[in-house]
Amino acid sequence: MNELVKQLNATIEQQNPYVYSMLSGLGKAIYFPKEGILSQSAEAKAKAKKFNATIGTALEQGKPMYLKAIQETLGAYDPNDIYPYAPPEGKPALRKAWRDKMLVENPSMQGKTYSNPIVTNALTHGLSIVADLFADAGDAVIFPDKNWENYELCFGVRRGAEIVNFPLYDDNNRFNAAGLRDAVLAQKEKGKAIVILNFPNNPTGYTPTAEEGKEIVAALVAGAEAGINIVAVTDDAYFSLFFEDSLHESLFGQLADLHPRILPVKVDGATKEEFVWGFRVGFITYASQSESLLSALEQKTTGIIRATISSGPHPSQTFVLRALQSPDFEAQRLEKFNIMKSRANRTKQLLDSGKFDSAWTYYPFNSGYFMCLRLKTVDAEALRAHLLDQYGVGTIALGATDLRVAFSCIEVEHLEQLFDTIYQGVGDLEKASAK
Repeated sequence: MNELVKQLNATIEQQNPYVYSMLSGLGKAIYFPKEGILSQSAEAKAKAKKFNATIGTALEQGKPMYLKAIQETLGAYDPNDIYPYAPPEGKPALRKAWRDKMLVENPSMQGKTYSNPIVTNALTHGLSIVADLFADAGDAVIFPDKNWENYELCFGVRRGAEIVNFPLYDDNNRFNAAGLRDAVLAQKEKGKAIVILNFPNNPTGYTPTAEEGKEIVAALVAGAEAGINIVAVTDDAYFSLFFEDSLHESLFGQLADLHPRILPVKVDGATKEEFVWGFRVGFITYASQSESLLSALEQKTTGIIRATISSGPHPSQTFVLRALQSPDFEAQRLEKFNIMKSRANRTKQLLDSGKFDSAWTYYPFNSGYFMCLRLKTVDAEALRAHLLDQYGVGTIALGATDLRVAFSCIEVEHLEQLFDTIYQGVGDLEKASAK
């Protein structure tokens, strides 16, 4: 075994043996080379004043070489902030800016100990890193029955973990904290669970209330006190898009420093928060009372990045950093937030009008990009296909009864026509089945 791996593993095991036992086989084996090309290049960058013939980039007159056809569209940016490789862990100034932003938006993180955010190639990559570091074949990965389908690929298909679902809502249409607690406690024999908390939820657009948040935290503490080591992952893809009375912070802050058997991991990014879907800039952050443990996890995370994508794209990191540093950033983001909120409010107003009650109910929603209809009389996939073929309307079918509608991409003045059309589609299928 590599000597650095031994040191990292010894540090983690000494600081928190529970966290060490959470690591997958790959998580225990991975490291970031201290004596590799990147470290030698970094040393040369500091000391090689005459010639630096280390890293695989091309220079002209001491600046990165580039094509005019590309640079003419990026004239506002220094070539040094666009063309060279970004560090595997991400652009340092961006990491600091994101950390500062997290502290402002999550007051519950104040006074807690957590790592510097590491830049990922958006949130899917962050979740993939979590899977690589912590999920082995047969490990339980727990998330609600209403979920983003890519969890199955990241944890189930890629890592062979066992997917454990529980109903998202209880009988009172609240978050089903009791179901979460039961799913966690069912892993007592295994002694380990990976729990994914995705709020606002995709596909339903639901974020728990403050009281429900406390119940979620209590459910995880119950598992920890029962001797279960828990990797608690907050998938905050749609963070900040909170339109009603709900949690307005990530649960990461409440989970930090809560229990030695709970390792909080925050996966978030600029993707939805800053409306830059194609930029692929995300972050992964760990919480622990031990700085040395956090450093070891950061090095292992950087090792995963080095072994897969090497590093994230530099231009998009620069673009996001400039936005975060702009004095107009918050005002511009608030403007877009209000547009999204108006669409969510209009959607709920239409659904509460009674006009569509014969065709569907809807799952509670208060945030994010989406909401889900619960169809009463027709099959969701049949309706999806009919709407697409007959009316040119796209929706997402989830199971037999659920139809996801993204109000995020529909102008507020067109929402009534959208739901009228879906209702018409239901009527078409009802008539066809009655013949």
